[in-house]
Amino acid sequence: MPKRIWIVLIAVGILVVFVLPGLLDLYARLYTDWLWFDSVGYLSVFRTQLTAEIAIFLVGGLVVWGFLALNWLLVPRGLLHRLEMVIRPQKRTIQLGARLLAGLLWGAAGIVALVMGLQVSAQWRSLLMAANATAFGLVDPIFGFDVGFYVFKLPFYRFLVGWSLALVVMGLVGTMVVYNLSRSLRQPGPAVHASILGAVLLLLMAVEYQLSRLAILDSARGVVFGAGYADVHARLPLYNICTGIVVGGAVLLLANVFVRRWRLLLVVAGLWLLAAFLGSVYPAIVQRLVVDPNELARERPYIEYNIDFTRYAFGLSDVAEFDFPAVGQITAETIEENAPTMDNVRLWDWRPLLTTYAQLQEIRFYYTFSDVDVDRYLIDGNLREVMLAAREMDVDQLADQAQTWVNRHLVFTHGYGVCLSPVNEISEEGLPHLLVRDIPPESADPVLEITRPEIYFGEVTHNYVIVGTDEDEFNRPSGDTNVYTRYQGPDGVPLGGLWRRLVFAWRLDSSQILFSNAIDSNSRVLFHRRLSDRVWTLAPFFWYDPDPYLVIADGRLVWLYDAYSWSDRFPYSEPFRGLNYIRNSVKVAIDAYTGETTFYVVDPDDPIVQTYQAIFPDLFTPVEEMDPLLREHWRYPEQLFAIQAEAYASYHMDDVHVFYNKEDLWEAPTEVFEAREQEMHAYYVVMQLPDEEGVEFLMIRPYVPNGRLNMIAWLYADSDGQDYGQLGVFEFPKGELIYGPMQIEARFDQDPYISQQLTLWNQRGSGAIRGNLMVIPIDDTILYVEPLYLQAESGQLPELKRVLVAYGNRVVMAESLDSALAQILSGAPVAEEPVEAPLSADLAGLARSAQAHYDAAQACLLQGDWACYGRELDALAADIEAMVAVTEE
Repeated sequence: MPKRIWIVLIAVGILVVFVLPGLLDLYARLYTDWLWFDSVGYLSVFRTQLTAEIAIFLVGGLVVWGFLALNWLLVPRGLLHRLEMVIRPQKRTIQLGARLLAGLLWGAAGIVALVMGLQVSAQWRSLLMAANATAFGLVDPIFGFDVGFYVFKLPFYRFLVGWSLALVVMGLVGTMVVYNLSRSLRQPGPAVHASILGAVLLLLMAVEYQLSRLAILDSARGVVFGAGYADVHARLPLYNICTGIVVGGAVLLLANVFVRRWRLLLVVAGLWLLAAFLGSVYPAIVQRLVVDPNELARERPYIEYNIDFTRYAFGLSDVAEFDFPAVGQITAETIEENAPTMDNVRLWDWRPLLTTYAQLQEIRFYYTFSDVDVDRYLIDGNLREVMLAAREMDVDQLADQAQTWVNRHLVFTHGYGVCLSPVNEISEEGLPHLLVRDIPPESADPVLEITRPEIYFGEVTHNYVIVGTDEDEFNRPSGDTNVYTRYQGPDGVPLGGLWRRLVFAWRLDSSQILFSNAIDSNSRVLFHRRLSDRVWTLAPFFWYDPDPYLVIADGRLVWLYDAYSWSDRFPYSEPFRGLNYIRNSVKVAIDAYTGETTFYVVDPDDPIVQTYQAIFPDLFTPVEEMDPLLREHWRYPEQLFAIQAEAYASYHMDDVHVFYNKEDLWEAPTEVFEAREQEMHAYYVVMQLPDEEGVEFLMIRPYVPNGRLNMIAWLYADSDGQDYGQLGVFEFPKGELIYGPMQIEARFDQDPYISQQLTLWNQRGSGAIRGNLMVIPIDDTILYVEPLYLQAESGQLPELKRVLVAYGNRVVMAESLDSALAQILSGAPVAEEPVEAPLSADLAGLARSAQAHYDAAQACLLQGDWACYGRELDALAADIEAMVAVTEE
């Protein structure tokens, strides 16, 4: 009896130490997630997922347990008899052995059922997608199935067959081990049992061969992605042969139940091994002897399939194509006619601007700007491109003595307001002209007025907060005092009684929730406040753009977040960045104050989002119900455009011969940023397309030929009105030299005056930061603009001090874009004041500066630029005077 008690106590101890915490974690997470989904109005979404997981787990676990129990636990009676005949032990020993063996078998079956049940339950989404599959209306060219079969059904079918194979193998191996222990393997009963299991295993292998045959459309072995000549003419027949062999083996195994012919089974095994060997050799022989000598002729139809399906999968089938002769001339009239475009040339790079915003507008150390976004607003009747950043609360930046639980979770609960400035306006000090600034926010235009500036939900709101407590929430600073508030929004899970507080204390690992006197029955906990966490929790099956952006709409602050439906199983579509189908089917709107999260379906024709709508009908809202003010601020998603631009660099070629030889392959250009060469990313512009009326908000991406630097084309995506989502490409004449971004960068560096000025500024206690190079199409010509910022080594406040402009064979540097354009038009430099850079205190620095000015003066003299020569001599004289002053101290 004492031994049994000790065994029970040990078992209970193991349960408490290792199992109970996991069960409590599971309960706390499920319970609190249930409450959270209910609080945000999406309980049906959570219930659908939870019900599917539990049902699949139970069904899968019962199937596994029943199968293993049926096959393993039919054996013990015969086993006991065999053990008695072999070792002839005492009767009590035989009974104990029988109980122990039965217990081990039952336990093993239960453990395997638990593991495999969890494994199959993790496929709940695949099962629901297969059950609610939507047709694409596009059939594959090899088997004639709708693409929806490969996207929705085939992945789950393959998993299910693989899972079943693993189950049968375990059942067969376990059964054979048990029979072998009983030394009864050669008896009729066990032989029949093993034959039936073997036949089931072979039939499942036959199904797997046929599914692998269909999955050959994902082949990456040929000249392009998708089944090629060798796949279709060599691998497909071998899959059918292997299917026939294993089906024949299954039939013989079943026949073996009645008539034993073990030698025939050996023949079947030999044939299967031969087919498997041929499967690794025969396609390679076909590739070497049939395909390689005539690759283009053999692979032509499959290349055509790849081009057509890739274009469809990435939304490139309807790209509008135009010629851009680039023979126009920039004149004063051209500039005037394109004033809306020129007034929106972006001179502020988001990286220096983020630093400038932080220095000017963070106000207090616990506020932070995490990102700068580009958008447009109709201001004074004109479409203006602007940059804005949300002023969010970062409790990690609170002073050490203020890092208390009350401050982090009850008091400092939210950020406040935004900072907004036009992309092209600069103050006399080289700083942005702020249209929305300060706390409380001051707006320069009624459309930018903010009446609800509090930001409870944002990009850096990673911690939970509790509202409705006895503690007032910090709202904003006001001079030497603070203004406090209380959250009036609907979000949050009521903490209610003791049980909820206990569960949330466990979930959030915070005992203060349980013991704090500030929390009462009116208190609510807000969690999942970070945008990425919030949308992933609600809809983890989408891929989200990494750049949500904030919109000012009727005084409210609303985040717009682009969601992508995607697949990596689209037949014949070339993968890019790990996927081969993508659509921006959903835009998510998240109110920064209330947390209200709405998934608007903006592409209702997408079969993937249609399938998700069938599974989660309460999750989605028709786009017609979106606030028109939010609709005016749609942006074509940057991540989607980047993937499409990468794909279009190859798939703009529709001629099979040209595509095969990569004769017209494009690539992304590079540019210089902060003295480093990097890939040039796409950028938003407000401009007027050639032959169009009025300006539009576009995203642009230049191209250069593969391995070369000249520009060959530029791709755009429209973000406005009925043309939203329209892609277009303007191609330059292939026989003309159109400077690419790095060629323009090199011309800036080769200009004597510009290069010497850059060298000088980098030597005299400051650093020159070169911003994004903007390629601006105007009418039938191209203008290049690059901002130049100065930042003192001892400071963190970049100032926009110069604008570099290139057009045709001219490059200029001026204090403003207007001044640079005046130089471009007149052909002569415009007088400007030299930039005051901090003087170095040591003599050696002044000597280097003087030498640089002397070299620059000589270069200007050789160019015949007397104005430049005079400026450099003046600067040289100033350095000499400073050197004299230093030596006299």
